[in-house]
Amino acid sequence: MTELDVQGLQRRLVEFAAAREWEPYHTPKNLTAALSVEASELLEIFQWLTPEQSARVMDDPGTAHRVRDEVADVLAYLLQFCDVLGIDALTALSEKIDRNELRFPPKSPSSSAPAPAPAAPSPSPSSSPSTSD
Repeated sequence: MTELDVQGLQRRLVEFAAAREWEPYHTPKNLTAALSVEASELLEIFQWLTPEQSARVMDDPGTAHRVRDEVADVLAYLLQFCDVLGIDALTALSEKIDRNELRFPPKSPSSSAPAPAPAAPSPSPSSSPSTSD
C-alpha cells in the first residue's frame, strides 16, 4: 500500500482478523468495549499531567511512542466497528460537522457572549429516552 486511506486500512484490519479467525468476536458490543478500553489507555497517559505538560507530551520519545500506539489502537477499533456496522466514518464525521456548524454558529466579532458550557453527561438508557443527535 503506497498511500494510506481509510478503506485500505479497514481492509487490512478485516484481513488481519480473518487470518486469525477473530470475526466471531468482532461484534459491535465487543468492539465498542475494546474501543473504550483503548481510549482509557490513551487517557491514562495524560491523567495526572498539567495542561502545560500535556501540551508537551510528544517531546519525550518514549511517551510519544505510547501516545501514537494508543491512538492507533483507538482508530483500529473504531474502523473495525464502522466496518461491522457499515458506517462510512468519513461521511459520518462530515455530516456531524455540518450539524455542529448549524448548532454552533461562529461568534461575530462584536459578540462578547461566553462560550457554551460543556454538555451534561447523557442519562443512562434505562432512565430516560434518548435525545442524542
